[in-house]
Amino acid sequence: MNEHQQRLTDYLVAFIDELSSNGVDEAVISPGSRSTPLALLLTHHPRIKTYVNVDERSAAFFALGIAKAKRKPVILVCTSGTAAANYYPAVIEARYAKVPLLVLTADRPHELREVGAPQAIDQLDLYGRHVKWAVDMALPESGQEVLRYARSAAVRGLGMSIGEPHGPVHFNFPLREPLIPDLREDLFEEGTAKRVYQGERTLAPDQGEELEKVLNERNRGIIICGPGMSPDGIQAVADFGRAKGFPILADPLSNMRSGKHGTDGIIDAYDTFLKAGTVGEDMKPDLIIRFGAMAVSKPLMLFLKGLEDVPQLVITRGEEWQDPTGRGTHYVYAHERHFCDRFAREAKQRDWIEKWIRLNEKTKDLMQEVIGEWDEGKAVKCLLETIPEQSSVFVSNSMPIRDVDTFFFSNDRSIAIHANRGANGIDGVVSTALGMSTQSPSTYLLIGDLAFFHDMNGLLVGRKYGLDLTVIVMNNNGGGIFSYLPQAKEGAYFEELFGTPMDLEFSHAAAMYGADYSLVKTESDFLQALRQAEGTKGLKIIEVLADRQKNVDNHRKMWEFVSREIHGGDRS
Repeated sequence: MNEHQQRLTDYLVAFIDELSSNGVDEAVISPGSRSTPLALLLTHHPRIKTYVNVDERSAAFFALGIAKAKRKPVILVCTSGTAAANYYPAVIEARYAKVPLLVLTADRPHELREVGAPQAIDQLDLYGRHVKWAVDMALPESGQEVLRYARSAAVRGLGMSIGEPHGPVHFNFPLREPLIPDLREDLFEEGTAKRVYQGERTLAPDQGEELEKVLNERNRGIIICGPGMSPDGIQAVADFGRAKGFPILADPLSNMRSGKHGTDGIIDAYDTFLKAGTVGEDMKPDLIIRFGAMAVSKPLMLFLKGLEDVPQLVITRGEEWQDPTGRGTHYVYAHERHFCDRFAREAKQRDWIEKWIRLNEKTKDLMQEVIGEWDEGKAVKCLLETIPEQSSVFVSNSMPIRDVDTFFFSNDRSIAIHANRGANGIDGVVSTALGMSTQSPSTYLLIGDLAFFHDMNGLLVGRKYGLDLTVIVMNNNGGGIFSYLPQAKEGAYFEELFGTPMDLEFSHAAAMYGADYSLVKTESDFLQALRQAEGTKGLKIIEVLADRQKNVDNHRKMWEFVSREIHGGDRS
């Protein structure tokens, strides 16, 4: 082993060992030359599981999915040049969804930057404000100070990534040739790692007097739970709502609609009854308490915007600003559990919450009366009622997440709902779901045809590693959500610019990636396909043929029926 190889090996081993010693144990590698020493040493590490994904965009979303499922950082590695740029969409999603990622990009050494060297772009601050921290690492050199620097940089970046709010960090590694490190057996038995610890935010003892007054002077509060709730925060908020007698309007991504925390007082049909305009003055709250990010439901957001004279408490674990309506009056930076434990003084009255429960149950009963015809909504309802306990469902943006919001009713079965709601894009959805499937014994993906096509090559990593994922593709031949928006009135250009029909069916994609395939047109076909998928390992694709216009008509019919029945025909 020559001196250069020794320096290169010791430097990168110190960095990787620091991450491993602090609990980082999975890495996703995009193949390339300049990243060779990072890829080899990570793969050689006895306590780090590595995946190789040849498409950088897919690889980044795959790592994002693993990190979302584990709730801990995952390493992501690529070579220099545009490879790193292909990570950008997933880095953006990680930033806004608060997912910890450790992005390691290899780079040309300083003497080969901005001189016309091949595969060399400006990678400094490549991800801008979408990472919590970025560092252009020093070149590998000999000496204990340099090794201490490598360890310090690693633990600093890790600490930034797992600090609230979680997020991505970027390490840019300039590396000189030759790029082959030493791979002796005892490489990772040396060195003393530093340690990083993260606590939870809480209110100081002298804080909270004003909040206590706001809470105690009002007895018609409602609780809004959006995406991003912590697992232990779910139980705390459920208990808090019961103690105060406040209804909990739970977004499906809050994961409060199902589980063992108790779903009494959970309001799950608010999107429908708010859209139908059925909340009267007697149900106007005098206090709003918000946990997590803003909910998916637009009618709920408009309802909150209309409550200009009502105090709105925004509870968040990190430093981010979560107030898209601009109606927040009190901002509390604390863990959900600490807030709830501090202010959960029991209230005696039940009339207020019972009003919301009655309206919620009546709305669901009315919905059941008109959910008869087979369409996308009925398919989503069947899926969520059929899948086994402890399943995870990853939901694509656009129509799928809105149908889940509408048709996923509260229950005591532990069904976890996930989505990429940081930037709300349709890119990388297949890859993210596959990443999550590495951590879950039963994972489903609910996705539309456009989003599936957008990331279809993500299926390759599923085939390569024998991952178990059931994909339900709602094929309505285009962008279904636009049919609900004002663009739908632009008849002359609507299909070309917004509907964008692709006229695809996906049996050939299933064959190419070795997936079991079912094409379903009826409810009975769908239920049979789900039963078959449950007993089969590996990739499974269930393609549900749907009609965009029929789906729109059925949704509108349901909203009008609910509104008419609750109002008794009186819309004055």
